[in-house]
Amino acid sequence: MSANSSSLTHIANPYSIALYELAFDAKSVAKTQKALEEIANLADKNDDFARMLASPLISATDKSNAITKILAKLKTPTLATNFIKLVAKHDRLIVLPTMIELFKKIAANARGETVAEIISASKLSKKQLDNLSKVLKKKIGKDSKTIKLQTHVDTSLIGGLIVKVGSQMIDSSLKTKLSAMKIAMKEIG
Repeated sequence: MSANSSSLTHIANPYSIALYELAFDAKSVAKTQKALEEIANLADKNDDFARMLASPLISATDKSNAITKILAKLKTPTLATNFIKLVAKHDRLIVLPTMIELFKKIAANARGETVAEIISASKLSKKQLDNLSKVLKKKIGKDSKTIKLQTHVDTSLIGGLIVKVGSQMIDSSLKTKLSAMKIAMKEIG
């Protein structure tokens, strides 16, 4: 984990925990998570929105005004809206994507789920995902009731998979194997 990523996690953690506790008390964890995922998807799909969140050149007031209008247009539930407005007010929107990821992890953990991030070179079939889920369930074991797979496609991998479960990562991608071979060949020659 990079120092910057570690710093973002350090800042995001208390916010995410507090939001989860409020959502739990209000019996709206699923509703809050869905709203946060909509915001994360917007940041992933809209470069202007993502740049606005991260820009140090835009004042906290301008960001807050913009995010308020966006949340109203999306009809974001009150708890999520108030949370994001608070984050904007404290000029922490750059950390919002990390807060959302941490919230999702806290919620999944509370449900007894283990989240596995799967990155593949092409879209995996239902049968492949089922098999992968069974293998991970057997490998992880422990108290996990379910394994939730979050899949992403990265064509630069060429082939194979990258599987991330918590702090563990298994990289069997062809891209990584080719890179390792390239490094090994340089050392020989």
